[in-house]
Amino acid sequence: MEKYGYRFSAGPWNISTGADPFGPPVRPEIPLAEKFVILKQLGFDAVQFHDDDAVPDLDALSADQIRRTARETRQKLADHGLDAEFVAPRLWENPLTVDGAFTANAPEVRAYALERTRKAIDIAREMGTSLMVIWLAREGTYIREAKDAVVATERLVQALNALLEYDPELRIAIEPKPNEPMDLSYIPTIGHAIALGMRTHAPARMGALVESAHALLAGLDPSDEMAFALSFDKLWSVHLNDQNSLKFDQDRAFGTVNLRAAFNQARVLDRHDFYDRGMIGVDVKALRTQAPEVATKHLRNSLELFLRLVELVRSLDQAKVDALIAARDYEELDLLILNHLIGCP
Repeated sequence: MEKYGYRFSAGPWNISTGADPFGPPVRPEIPLAEKFVILKQLGFDAVQFHDDDAVPDLDALSADQIRRTARETRQKLADHGLDAEFVAPRLWENPLTVDGAFTANAPEVRAYALERTRKAIDIAREMGTSLMVIWLAREGTYIREAKDAVVATERLVQALNALLEYDPELRIAIEPKPNEPMDLSYIPTIGHAIALGMRTHAPARMGALVESAHALLAGLDPSDEMAFALSFDKLWSVHLNDQNSLKFDQDRAFGTVNLRAAFNQARVLDRHDFYDRGMIGVDVKALRTQAPEVATKHLRNSLELFLRLVELVRSLDQAKVDALIAARDYEELDLLILNHLIGCP
């Protein structure tokens, strides 16, 4: 399959057991090394990691044990011809962080969040990547009066400064999301993420990751969020997926809900040479109803659809598009795009 210069990544969590808040697993767990085999066979080039994907139970390990296990995971990756795209600290599952991590009211929780993230930085270094993605999952509140949002923002800046000081080569991409698990998130959009990075003492090492579904949950167009980050040269990674309206984060396969929105995401990325800037990451989950033996088709479909949409982006008659824009005939432009998507001449 022609990749048009793009490299693709996915996380091991995208090959899942199908458990959800309302039901148990419906598929068997697959060992990490087997997931590497599957991802390579599907055409992926790299793997996204949470810190404890690479080093399980890391809170119970010494610094030397963490580094050694990370090196072992990196070797397994290399054995399958894969790289690590990034490492992300998983700060939202520890009982300590029920009220947030970097923005928690309790100082001992904020100290734990910094310590855990420094461990994740150590893992990233051993895994051969300087990129860390931080999803601020519980950095918000259910009750506005429970936290001071001004103080919380300052705490986020302080935490990021501490992490940037810890490793002078570290690059941090903030992944915004407007809700879930927190009802009221402090960094809901890509504009918030970029502004937060600008407040740090090393803004050149601060960027962002746009996830399609997170933009949709904020009532925004994912391609516009990508375009905004691209204009600042801050789009360092993407999580392509799809979403049925404003509800829980569904992580549907890319383009399965809104093909035109998917086309515009591929278009903005391709027109602005994202293949030279970063990897195309997907964050998609198999439907819970999917049988184990076919529970990786969501990954295959997302990768293949993105590449098919790149073909459509590059085959679009740009001269016609430009002429219709010049004539301000946007209805005709609308039909031109729709016909192009459905294969009508």
